[in-house]
Amino acid sequence: MKTQTTTSQMYCSSAAMRYAQVLYELNVPKEAIQKAREIFEEVPQLHDVFVNPTIPAQKKERVIDKVFPQEMRNFLKVACKYERMDLIPEIFAAYDRYCDEQDRILSAVLTCVELPSDEQLKNMEAFLCKKYEASKARIEIQTDSTLLGGFVLRTGSDEYDWSLKGRLDRLGQKLTWR
Repeated sequence: MKTQTTTSQMYCSSAAMRYAQVLYELNVPKEAIQKAREIFEEVPQLHDVFVNPTIPAQKKERVIDKVFPQEMRNFLKVACKYERMDLIPEIFAAYDRYCDEQDRILSAVLTCVELPSDEQLKNMEAFLCKKYEASKARIEIQTDSTLLGGFVLRTGSDEYDWSLKGRLDRLGQKLTWR
């Protein structure tokens, strides 16, 4: 059963990514996409209307025409026609990731005990940009006192653990493996 859920989630993710790529390739202005996103957030009942199979497609299209920016209407109608409106939040998230990929913007998470200085943050961004050939690195900062000191920097599947806790754990592993 768990495999089915994972396969289903992967299919939804790939479908969301395909729709995100189409949205990007349509050159829909980012302002129109943001406005559509805000409308969905402000009026969550719209989601229920668009995924309800008892509501005729023509009524859904009329709602789209009345509520959403002109540049987004055809895209939303296609998503509605192919019953993908349930993926709209995932499509918007995938669109953001795809735009970052196209613009070579790297996302990273810095976990630390104390907030880094501006200079340390600039050095980390420069390191990430050089290492991953990115034009920019967007670093989200989280604090975690269990690290004892230092930091952990994660991007994609890579992790750079320069925390005191990580160093102690690695030392402990070396001592127990000998």
